[in-house]
Amino acid sequence: MGGSSTGRAFMGSFTSAGGLGVTVAEVDRNTGALTVLGSSDAVPDPSFLALGPGGEVLYAVGESAPGATAAFDVSGDVPALLGPVRPVLADGPTHLALAAGHLLTANYGSGSVTALPVLADGTLGEVASVVRHEGGGPDSERQEGPHAHQVLPDPSGRWVVSVDLGTDSVRVNALDPATGALEPHGETALRPGTGPRHLAFHPSGRYAYVLNELVPALTVCRWDAEAGRMEPLGEVPVLPEGDPGGSVRAYPSEVVVAYDGRFLWTATRGHDSISVLTLDETGEKAALVATVGCGGRWPRDLTLDPSGQWLYAANEHSGNVSWFAVDAGTGVPQHAGSVEVPAVSCVVLG
Repeated sequence: MGGSSTGRAFMGSFTSAGGLGVTVAEVDRNTGALTVLGSSDAVPDPSFLALGPGGEVLYAVGESAPGATAAFDVSGDVPALLGPVRPVLADGPTHLALAAGHLLTANYGSGSVTALPVLADGTLGEVASVVRHEGGGPDSERQEGPHAHQVLPDPSGRWVVSVDLGTDSVRVNALDPATGALEPHGETALRPGTGPRHLAFHPSGRYAYVLNELVPALTVCRWDAEAGRMEPLGEVPVLPEGDPGGSVRAYPSEVVVAYDGRFLWTATRGHDSISVLTLDETGEKAALVATVGCGGRWPRDLTLDPSGQWLYAANEHSGNVSWFAVDAGTGVPQHAGSVEVPAVSCVVLG
């Protein structure tokens, strides 16, 4: 859609909390504004979404027990279920990503990662493999066992990386594109009790930034794509010193890196803020420089538009998606508007 002044956004939400399911919106690329077009509740609690190549097929998890995933035709204004809803043979899938002809889900409830084949027509086949994590952490309430929270391919496409909040670790798997078999390759231990939730890679592919949920800090890691190895280098706070969120505990949720590698943004629930961190020329050093309000309550997701000019926050408890103009010089987002999306949990841009 090169040169077009409009694009598409897709939003997931919790139907069990009054959400509309998978929602499609039009994006005004000049103003960042979203206009809701239609929605589908064909899958319960589609909390996270991933857009397929070409932008006409959208994949969603059903964050339930047992968990599921589904494909939607989003070529029109209302999402249409494409093929059967597929079980993931696990509970509570919270994240998904596409890699090597397969759809991968991170299953929080079961502490596992599932791979399903994506067929030629964009529909999903039955589960090809499931890798179950083992272990726990010092937080007896949140880390009684493994809780896979995110799964994604590394920038080289050689590896599948999963972030486990329950075991304070990042795991690396090899994915066989022919069979969908996931083969464990390695595990990187992070500081006990930090509860890693999501990570994002630097554009160079040499560094990864792991956002922790149980402490408001970012763990900077070196990534070796040749060896499939991640090495923690240190932690950086994502909230100002002495400002942990007042009487409300702060729960960081999402991390996004600028396409040019100069800035990094994180969202924190409870504190209800977006933090801005600068990155040095290599990407090895990060520093907190500003925090701004998220434009609502409980920001569960952050998304940068393809131009890098607009940042979107999915504010679950206030039921709205806010958009921000990103200052090209400082990286600081300025609130520009919002749209009502009940119980929203993520935003994906086409």
